[in-house]
Amino acid sequence: MTHRLTLRIHRFKQGGTPHFDTFQVEVPDDANVLDAIERAWDDQDRTLTFRHACHHASCGSCGLRVNGREKLPCVTPVSDYGNGATLTIEPMRNFPVVADLVVDTSALYEKMQLAQAPIDREAESLHADGKEVYPPGLAEFNRFENCIECGLCLSACPSMATDPNYLGAAAIRGAERALAQGQADRPALLQLLDDDHALWRCHSAWECTAVCPSSVFPAEAIMGMRRAVIWYKIKRLFGVK
Repeated sequence: MTHRLTLRIHRFKQGGTPHFDTFQVEVPDDANVLDAIERAWDDQDRTLTFRHACHHASCGSCGLRVNGREKLPCVTPVSDYGNGATLTIEPMRNFPVVADLVVDTSALYEKMQLAQAPIDREAESLHADGKEVYPPGLAEFNRFENCIECGLCLSACPSMATDPNYLGAAAIRGAERALAQGQADRPALLQLLDDDHALWRCHSAWECTAVCPSSVFPAEAIMGMRRAVIWYKIKRLFGVK
């Protein structure tokens, strides 16, 4: 069984005018949206520009919008939209568009650095004959934690749309993690968060949590860090350590 789709894909090249091109594609019923995009690229237009890598939601590189909603197309089934559906595929919001579906996410990484955000965890072992073993040298390193830095939370955020200097949900969630791990300069980090372009810019829309593909719960983290900052200021006011 196959799925027939009409893809309306955002197109833009530097110096050109943004527009949409339409592609008719046919993919297996168990395909994901990324497979449909790749089919359009492979069969019809090799100039179509988009990002992808892992195909299983661990790298975060393919984030975009499908019918106005932030998605990782590598794990978004075409069956969610029905046979014969039209999918409007656009780049993420609140980032500069480089080409077609590709955006410049450098601001996200810069804000993560500002927030002293280590998004790692201890390396996971492999299992062989019931024993935990590591490839040579792997146990000495860390691997990424659940946040995959896909940027979907910033794309969905209405506060980010009105304030490009907003620190953003991913960085605030990372800051919470840094404080919990005891790896951050606590006073400096809390001062960074206690700002009109950080914790107090969020309007509690919860869109970031709604679109997060890794269940990192960034909106909940923002609420928790507000409490932490207020408590920290109260303790300083009364000289409590």
